[in-house]
Amino acid sequence: MNIETVEFRGGIYGVSDELLGTISPIVVYWVYSGLYCMLGGMENYRLHTKKDEDEKNLVTKKEVVKGVLLQQAVQAVVATILFAVTGNDGESGGNQQASFLVLARQFFVGMVVLDTWQYFMHRYMHQNKFLYKHIHSQHHRLVVPYAFGALYNHPLEGLILDTIGGALAFLFSGMSPRASIFFFSFATIKTVDDHCGLWLPGNLFHIVFKNNSAYHDVHHQLYGSKYNFSQPFFVTWDRILGTYMPYALVKRPEGGYEARPDK
Repeated sequence: MNIETVEFRGGIYGVSDELLGTISPIVVYWVYSGLYCMLGGMENYRLHTKKDEDEKNLVTKKEVVKGVLLQQAVQAVVATILFAVTGNDGESGGNQQASFLVLARQFFVGMVVLDTWQYFMHRYMHQNKFLYKHIHSQHHRLVVPYAFGALYNHPLEGLILDTIGGALAFLFSGMSPRASIFFFSFATIKTVDDHCGLWLPGNLFHIVFKNNSAYHDVHHQLYGSKYNFSQPFFVTWDRILGTYMPYALVKRPEGGYEARPDK
């Protein structure tokens, strides 16, 4: 007996794939980062102390929330326009196995495109003094990253790195609006996880990906600002172009961990 998802014409449960593709990453962002906020008091797994988070960061959490909501509003507008222009013409396989293979290929292409775009744009924003001072430095006001600060950027950076990068991943991969629901929700979870500031035992993102919360934490520190530009999935471009900084996780006497350069 086959159990199929209940669907109505135009989407799942009467909600269009385009609308779900627009709002799902936003909902996922706040739900997943909210879970990490509840775990923030676990000092034995923090990469920085709570005191450091409160004292070293140069922006209030209220400002972070406002900045993230602004970026998500821009993303929603761009996604709506993109879906309207492209239409529902993504690839789909003729059977379950073909569909899975097509989806896997689309996800891989999307990840490569997003990683490539963000690496070079991110690195250039560090190398160009004007862009760093007036745009990218806003993200680095979070010296001690935390989950819901993952998308705290200057609006122009959010548009260039995340929104345009996501649009390119969508277009080059050929994924459908329905596939994009899962791809961008996954990318959102990964981005939040990279900024969570925690090193939790058994976290699959830490096991599967070299690009994780400790790896990105190195980049947020002064000694690592010229390294570890890769985001959000792989560390390939850092390794190829010599901007990879290995690190060692060291336990702090007072509890928790510290990511220290290992070279």
